[in-house]
Amino acid sequence: MNNLQNPEPDEFIHQVHSWEAKGYEREIEVHPNLWLSIYDTENYYDSLEKTSEWDHPVQFQVLLAGKGFEELGGQIGEGYTLISGSGVQRAMLMGSPKGRYMGVDIHMPPELLKTFFPAEDGDISPQLKFLTKSNDWQTLIYPQITTAIQGVAQQIVNCPYRGMIKRMYLQGKIQELMALQLAPILAEQDGLQPSPRLKAQTITRIHYAKDILLSRLEDEPIELVVTGEQDGYNAPNATTATRTDTPLRDIPQSIQVIPNQVIRDQGVNRLQDAVRNNAPGVSQYFGQNQAFVIRGFRQDFNLRNGFRTSSAIAPFDVDLANIERIEVLRGPASVLFGQLQPGGVINTVTKQPLTEPYYSVNFTGGQFSFYRSELDFSGPLTDDGNLRYRLNTAYQNNGSFRDFVSEQRFFVAPVLQWNISKNTTLTVDFSYTYNDPVVDFGVVALSDASLVLPINRALFYPSLDRFTEEQYQASYRFEHKFSDNWQLRNGFSFYNTYQSGGYTYVDADFRDDRFLDKLYSDDVFLLQDYEMQTDLIGKFATGSIKHQLLVGFDLSRATSYFTSGSARLPTIDIFNPNYTVTRPDVQINSYGTTFTDSLGIYIQDQIDITDNLHLLVGGRFDFTEQYDSLDIFFQGDQAFSPRVGIVYQPIKPISLYASYSQSFTPVIGRSRTQELFEPERGNQYEVGIKADITNKLSATLAAFQITKSNVLTSDPVDPINFSLQIGEQRSRGVEFTIGGEILPGWNIIAGYAYTDARVTEDNDIPVGELLQNVPKNAANLWTTYEIQSGDYKGLGFGFGLVFVGEQQGEFPNSNFQIPSYVRTDAALFYHRDNWRVGINVNNLFDTGYYETATRRTLVYPGAPMNVQATISYEF
Repeated sequence: MNNLQNPEPDEFIHQVHSWEAKGYEREIEVHPNLWLSIYDTENYYDSLEKTSEWDHPVQFQVLLAGKGFEELGGQIGEGYTLISGSGVQRAMLMGSPKGRYMGVDIHMPPELLKTFFPAEDGDISPQLKFLTKSNDWQTLIYPQITTAIQGVAQQIVNCPYRGMIKRMYLQGKIQELMALQLAPILAEQDGLQPSPRLKAQTITRIHYAKDILLSRLEDEPIELVVTGEQDGYNAPNATTATRTDTPLRDIPQSIQVIPNQVIRDQGVNRLQDAVRNNAPGVSQYFGQNQAFVIRGFRQDFNLRNGFRTSSAIAPFDVDLANIERIEVLRGPASVLFGQLQPGGVINTVTKQPLTEPYYSVNFTGGQFSFYRSELDFSGPLTDDGNLRYRLNTAYQNNGSFRDFVSEQRFFVAPVLQWNISKNTTLTVDFSYTYNDPVVDFGVVALSDASLVLPINRALFYPSLDRFTEEQYQASYRFEHKFSDNWQLRNGFSFYNTYQSGGYTYVDADFRDDRFLDKLYSDDVFLLQDYEMQTDLIGKFATGSIKHQLLVGFDLSRATSYFTSGSARLPTIDIFNPNYTVTRPDVQINSYGTTFTDSLGIYIQDQIDITDNLHLLVGGRFDFTEQYDSLDIFFQGDQAFSPRVGIVYQPIKPISLYASYSQSFTPVIGRSRTQELFEPERGNQYEVGIKADITNKLSATLAAFQITKSNVLTSDPVDPINFSLQIGEQRSRGVEFTIGGEILPGWNIIAGYAYTDARVTEDNDIPVGELLQNVPKNAANLWTTYEIQSGDYKGLGFGFGLVFVGEQQGEFPNSNFQIPSYVRTDAALFYHRDNWRVGINVNNLFDTGYYETATRRTLVYPGAPMNVQATISYEF
């Protein structure tokens, strides 16, 4: 085990080299008075070891490879867990047959046990006190049955982190390991003296032990999961699809998680870049915002910690400084989140406070005058750790490869988390974003669909740009556990987005393939979203069938206020632009306030019929009302959105699944006969396979069909003034994603998507026309390797490819398509102790490409080759 020979601070090495054995043993103090031993030795002769005294009263031992003998010479076989407790252990004989021995030991005094498994009074949990009272006992558990014990021990041996992060990681893993070992005992003992020998014999007993384990785990491992440090490129759980922390392999729907480490390694700071690089088949709809097309359908909302976010011209802008992971849910999500388009939704999960002090400073500089600094501070505010904080800030100032385009941004996001009691937690967070971008609508395509302009050519008047944006967000999350099986969760979120200032807008007229008409627009948008969610989550059994029930409701109000004025500007000659212009006088020509009130009531049951057969059943009733302050319209809608899915696991790492789900989206207006329009409905059928190739590498293969009905199309009787709801669109496709660690230090996130999204019924658009900004083929690959030992330990390399097939640039379709492209990225990084330095090269071969288009006069080019360097320090 080569990595045993490279100690860090708080570690030291014993070199085992005697007449019967040789090898290495590393001892690490991961907590005051808590020592972890990792050993890899080879015995040459059968030997008996006489032990007269035990250094620590409690020892947890996991043997991953090798055979031993129980006291007095009884053979116990290969691969076991041994828990021993005593004040002064009596003399005993332990056997060590020849062969290789690899494992993990944990040594701890009894007074430290209560810091890991405390009772409500702060003492050691009564069920565990027997560990310190019995002077002579040992309990044997075979990991062949409780395989999770070996899995955690192996994660300890292969710990990929360093410094403080390593210490925190090992603390969490040690707690998991002890809880796993103790769980079978607690499941049978009820706090009595331990039996001299215990083996977990049945699956039922293991599940019971698992429940006790989960109830014993405290904050430290949970915090590590939230920060994402231990997940690497493979996140096994997600909350978006079920509103519960459910393993991805048990969910009958395709979900991709983009962890924080991927975001860091790629050096991205925009949500659209993180999604475009790593989520095949998800494309951007509009150049400067964060609206996405998923499985062929444009989604007008994103989620943040499960709360809906939106704004006037785009979903709520997301700075990645406080984002822990990005969850991409493919397919309808109305069953839990209400009115959404059927293609899917993107949920960003924010960083949460840590139990240990953590400080990180980060600075990035690059081409096009790019400068960005970030701070990430966290830790406890009280001695007992019950009150914790996290503070993320970012400042960014950058130019662009586009002429006259720049941006200045400031972001701050504090979070407070209070453990009111052992079972009750309150989390309060706030964020503020100030953004001053130059509004840019890209370049144009000529009538023959050619893109001939230089990608840096500005087609707006820079002196007129005064657009700014301010965003406030505040929320709380209250959680209370009534017992190990029932909990209540309540949350509230408030978003405020204020956008104002003048900018140059593209008019529809483009004459003679040369002259582009322009408008000056001076608008004010104020958007306020209020949303409250309340969930009751319970676990219970009906006979041998297990249930996890979710019952809840959410209330929301969205208010949109706007004033708008515009004036004509001189036409721009796209081949010889003159940017000199006088700011025109603008009169307000439209204004109004729109209100949307929603109530959703939902129920979901995750049913474990057997250990390898899972059923997911749910439904949601939605009631929405939309009206305006001028009494021009009022419309109320009701909808029921069901979902049913099944997962079958022929073997534990493989999940076969199938599901059916619906979505709804309100449509405002009336038909020629004055009937209110019904909501658009989406129906999806999905089948797939999920595989945990290893405990650090997972893949998903999915096939789907989505049919969207009640789409508006013109009324043949009066096509100018009225519409009918007889249109239909369909999307079919296949998707494959994979992510995780292939070998120690070698990570990958990759995928492929085939999407065929087209019109199937319409009065105006020919049947068969393709939907806009939906490439039929898309693929991505990003892989990194970090040297694990030797003189170059900590040096890493990254390589990425992004392929996007041809897309329709307009809808209805024309001769204008966005060409396909392949972009190559690369990275070089090195970290030692608390320092990390990285260089990211985007578009390594300087490929010319275009990312997206709204129409031929709004085409957004991709950036040429550019280099960014980042330095960060953690302490």
